[in-house]
Amino acid sequence: MSFTKYEGNPVLGSKALGTCFDVYVTKENGLYRMDFSWRPQKALAVTFSKDGVHWEEPQITLSADETTGWEDRINRNCVLKIGDTYKMWYTGQARGFSFIGYAESKDGLHFERVLNEPVLISERAWEGFSVMNPCVLYENGVYRMWYAAGETYEPNVLAYAESEDGIHWKKSRINPIFTKDSRNIYEQDRIGGCQVIKTVDMGYVMFYIGYENIHKAQICMAHSKNGVTQWEKSPMNPIISPTEGEWDADACYKPSALWNEETRQWMLWYNGRKDHDEFIGMALKIGRNLF
Repeated sequence: MSFTKYEGNPVLGSKALGTCFDVYVTKENGLYRMDFSWRPQKALAVTFSKDGVHWEEPQITLSADETTGWEDRINRNCVLKIGDTYKMWYTGQARGFSFIGYAESKDGLHFERVLNEPVLISERAWEGFSVMNPCVLYENGVYRMWYAAGETYEPNVLAYAESEDGIHWKKSRINPIFTKDSRNIYEQDRIGGCQVIKTVDMGYVMFYIGYENIHKAQICMAHSKNGVTQWEKSPMNPIISPTEGEWDADACYKPSALWNEETRQWMLWYNGRKDHDEFIGMALKIGRNLF
């Protein structure tokens, strides 16, 4: 059984709220926390939910700062709580480029930049004009980042970097670690933003965006023993596709998934697009096994 879209979709977003996209969902103290990009506000925001379906009024966590020269717009972030500190890695965009920045917070609501400059920039030919959409895990004293790189409108490949402090990063010498497979129509054009989860039974599970073309995106899965090499893509791909005539008729982007032990099901959130409207929906899969 694959993922089934929630009948009440979208779960967040409306004409009044405006475009909401690229979610990152975690769970803390019994509450679901959704960090997302809020385009009309040129900001990052957070909302909370008891069930993952009904969400509170969003709060802005970090706004764009045009004085820095690299973040006229900010979006595509992830948030981790390490000890008593909430750590955020986010995407800043300006002048046709994308960069990755870093901010911290004590309450998880009000973030402040640690540096005025980005912590990760494009440095290689394959990275193109942009690095964006960071996903960070903290393991054994090491920060591990998976990020997208390439064109600014939509990236092309996924890459990997490590850091001891979350600020100074060393990119893998074998980057990019994850690329499109032209034999698969659902990702024949490019691949984009991902979430990586470490599991005991399936290794590192990656949920990522596959692009059939620049305008049609679908959600896919892969897994790896170490999270860097020998990725195996799921035979069920794509696991979520646009539904004709619905709110996500044109594209399904940026997945974020959690395992719900109580209900024994996977919960996956994503942003869907129809014309120029982008809202956030959810899909469910009963049973632990993904591959």
